Amino acid sequence: MSETSEPPAFGAFAPSAALARVMRATRACGPGWGAMRRAFALRAVGQRLVGAGAVDAEALGARMRLYPGDNVCEKRLLYTPQYFDPAELAALAQRSRPDMAFIDVGANVGAYALWAARHAGRAARILAIEAQPELYERLVFNIRQNAAPSIKAIGCALADRDGEVALFLDPRNRARASIRMMHADLGAQTLVPARSLARLVAEEGLERIDAMKLDVAGAEDIILEPFLRAAPAALWPGLLLIDAPAVAAADGLAALIAGKGYREILRSRANVIYERP
Repeated sequence: MSETSEPPAFGAFAPSAALARVMRATRACGPGWGAMRRAFALRAVGQRLVGAGAVDAEALGARMRLYPGDNVCEKRLLYTPQYFDPAELAALAQRSRPDMAFIDVGANVGAYALWAARHAGRAARILAIEAQPELYERLVFNIRQNAAPSIKAIGCALADRDGEVALFLDPRNRARASIRMMHADLGAQTLVPARSLARLVAEEGLERIDAMKLDVAGAEDIILEPFLRAAPAALWPGLLLIDAPAVAAADGLAALIAGKGYREILRSRANVIYERP
C-alpha cells in the first residue's frame, strides 16, 4: 500500500480453500499443551500456502487484512486468535465504559484498538499509535474495514522528547521494532517523528486516560517514566498494560509504578497489568 494508491477492497485476498481449512483447524484448537502444539504445526502448513502475501479474515470480531509472513502479531491473529492475549483483552473489556479513553502505544495492526472500540461506546476516544510507516498503513486499513469511528490512528513514535528518533527494525518480525537498540538483529533503522506522551495527551485534549497499553519492544520506560513523574495524577491511566519483559528489564520502572499507587492485577508470559484504585 502507499499514500498515492488505493489498496484493493477487503475480500480481494480471501483465503484459498486449502488455507481456509488450515485456519478452521488452528482456530478450533483448545488451550491445552497438545492442542497448542497441533495448532502451531498446522500454522506452519498455512504459512507455506501464504508466503509473503496478505489474507483478508475476521479475527477478534474485526475484519482485518493480515500479513503473517513478517509479523508474529498478524500470524497469531490469522491462525490462533483464541490465544491472542485472552486474559488481557478480557480485563480491558471488563473495564470499558461508553466514553472510554484508551491509548494503544505500539498499536501494530489494531487488534487492541479494535477490541476496545467494540466494547466501548461510540463516544469513546481511542488513540492507536504506531511508529512504523508500513504497519501504520495496515492499521489505518483495518480501522476503515470496521465501524470504529472512535479510533484515531496516529503515525509516530512516543519517546521522552519531541522531534525525530531512530526506529530500529527487525525485518523478520515487525512487532519487534523499537526506539531502543535492544537486540543485535535490530540492525535496519529509519527516522520517524516522535512526541512525548505528555504532548500527545495535551494535543488530543484528554482529561483522563481510562486504560493504556504499552508494547514498544523495550522502550516502555522511556515513554512512561517522564509522564508519571510530571503529569498530574488525574491523567495517570486507570489501567496500565505493559510488556512484561520490558518491566523486568527497565531499572526502577516497576517500583515507580507501585509508588504511584498501582497494584498488579494480572501477569502473563507476555504482559503485566496494573490498576489504580
